Amino acid sequence: MIQNIRTRPKTGLLITVLAIATASLFASAIARADAVTDWNRVAGDIVVNAKLGPLPADRVLAIVHAAIYEAVNAITRRYPDDPSDGLKLKAAQGASVDAAIASATRATLLELAPSGQAAIEAAYHAALASIAGGPAKTQGIVIGEKAAAAILVRRANDGIAAGETYRPHTSPGVYVPTVIPEAPHWLQIKPWLMTSASQFRPGPPPSLTSELWARDYNEVKTLGSKHSTRRSAKQTAIAHFWEEVMPPIYHGIVRSVAEVPGREITQNARLFAMVTQASNDALIAVFDAKYHYGFWRPVTAIRNGDIDGNDATERDPSWLSFVDTPMHPEYPCAHCIVSGAVGAVLQAEIGAGRVPLLTTTSSAAGGIARSWTGIDDFVQEVANARIYDGVHYRNSAEVGTAMGKQIGELAAAKYPGPLSR
Repeated sequence: MIQNIRTRPKTGLLITVLAIATASLFASAIARADAVTDWNRVAGDIVVNAKLGPLPADRVLAIVHAAIYEAVNAITRRYPDDPSDGLKLKAAQGASVDAAIASATRATLLELAPSGQAAIEAAYHAALASIAGGPAKTQGIVIGEKAAAAILVRRANDGIAAGETYRPHTSPGVYVPTVIPEAPHWLQIKPWLMTSASQFRPGPPPSLTSELWARDYNEVKTLGSKHSTRRSAKQTAIAHFWEEVMPPIYHGIVRSVAEVPGREITQNARLFAMVTQASNDALIAVFDAKYHYGFWRPVTAIRNGDIDGNDATERDPSWLSFVDTPMHPEYPCAHCIVSGAVGAVLQAEIGAGRVPLLTTTSSAAGGIARSWTGIDDFVQEVANARIYDGVHYRNSAEVGTAMGKQIGELAAAKYPGPLSR
């Protein structure tokens, strides 16, 4: 009992520690990049520490970065307004961009992740302390608050408040597993970019009697088994790396582009708005498809390989996936749709230019980093990882990636290039 007390700090102490760490992180980041990427790091840490879960965290960060973009662009006027947004922020030339970003982030995070208040306030005051006092700073704070308020109002009725009402499939009196599947209501969330959750709903998964099904079944059975002797050490490392599902694993890759020398701050605010809205829509789209088709996971299929009507799929009665199988239907791959969306946005942003070294870290893998020299390389690695993890089939990964690319292209189309000067 004494050991438990010593290893579980009091809530107040834990919050104080997190606040100090967040403020220190912000202070050390100031000289490294710009306020957009600095606050992206801070916001990512806050939603992770708030234990919001990957889907709610993704939604929060989309709202945060939408507010940041609107605040910054109201000051710099680098990009045209989107009349469909309905936001009416007056131009605020001369206001402090850094103060506006700090203010917009603080206001949205306090509303959406209130448990992180101490860390949010610590980072906010650390940021303001580095900005010279005067009218520009005051105006920046005001425009940031206005942008946050406008975005919060816009997303107030996006469907998140409805909650889940999943009804387990059973017959009266018959036991079924009692864990509620993840996010059965997520398809009801209002998209940022798509016209509906089903806009990119794919065709059905492969027929169980097809060669494609047998191919995918046997690949994941071999490489994705908890006790596989065919999965290489490199493949195992990749599987562990992409076991991480919180948004910061993708945002590290985005920062690899955003922190290239010479980029303008509104450009980075726009980039993160595109990425977060595309990934949020990707998750809405993928859960629409998942619950529409309700396709079985490998752990279910392989333990029932004798009932799928395919002679090429041999049953393994004790098969387990390498990582814990997520609690939602298999088809298509959610990690893959997000990577496809992020990759498409980055490709649109870079165009024909040279791709910088893309690097990010994985908390699930102990904080180690991985790097890629091309956008397609990391997108393909995500698809492979979910097979090595034993939770997805090859076709599902390909379909998810293709859906994500379509959504990423929608984001790039919504945010046109800079205004001519």
